Amino acid sequence: MEQTLQEEGMEAKIASSEPETAAAVIEEPAVTAASAHPPDVEEKARISRQVASKWVKTSVLRQDGRVAQHIPETRIFTPDNLSAMLARYGKVVMKPVVGTGGSGVIMVIKSGSSYTIRHRRKATRYRSFGGMLAAVKAIKRKRSYLVQRGIHLATIRGRPIDYRVKVVKVNSRWVTRSMVGRLANPGMFVTNLCRGGTMLSSAEGIRRSLSGSLVRRKKNEMRNVTRISTHLLEKHFPGIGELGFDYGFDRSGRLWIFEVNTRPH
Repeated sequence: MEQTLQEEGMEAKIASSEPETAAAVIEEPAVTAASAHPPDVEEKARISRQVASKWVKTSVLRQDGRVAQHIPETRIFTPDNLSAMLARYGKVVMKPVVGTGGSGVIMVIKSGSSYTIRHRRKATRYRSFGGMLAAVKAIKRKRSYLVQRGIHLATIRGRPIDYRVKVVKVNSRWVTRSMVGRLANPGMFVTNLCRGGTMLSSAEGIRRSLSGSLVRRKKNEMRNVTRISTHLLEKHFPGIGELGFDYGFDRSGRLWIFEVNTRPH
């Protein structure tokens, strides 16, 4: 079954996987010194390693205040950082530094002196920080992880929703391929379609989770942050050709950017 998505005044169809929709041009294409001197093989390999790292991409985006204000506090995982973030926010999301599709993502919630870990469909409560930490380490194994402030996302019937904005470079210009909502599967906190999330148009998601009167404003807000972020990332990582931005609105309607994927599904 297909739905209809209006993007930049053009009509495009959403199929059951990430859509390839009609293109909407992102204005002000980036012009960098790197564009005149294509990177060599070694440089491409270095850029590829860097661009795979959520930590590196987050660090780049933090350099522009217009984007940084939308990034939840994010740190490299250490026991001390996890403890400090839980003390400050009460809820954090942990994710592999390198990874896609929501694989390995963990939510940790602090309530009084106890802790709850949510991983996949399972929620387990621990009476001490040490017990929770041991469980986290068992899940993460030897992988490097980030700890990010947990955002109380706007929901539809109790199910959190976020948004994927996909842009690609076509003939030296960045264009928007899709802007869709992703509704978490019941009982899940991750919204990835490969984890059972449901796709719907961004307009429908905003209307049902926030307000119909906010649809135009919130879509424009995502477009603007995407435009700035795309040019910033291209400046640091010449040669990238597609990006997938993961956004969410909290219950008050504030926009947050969670991560950027360079090989979006």
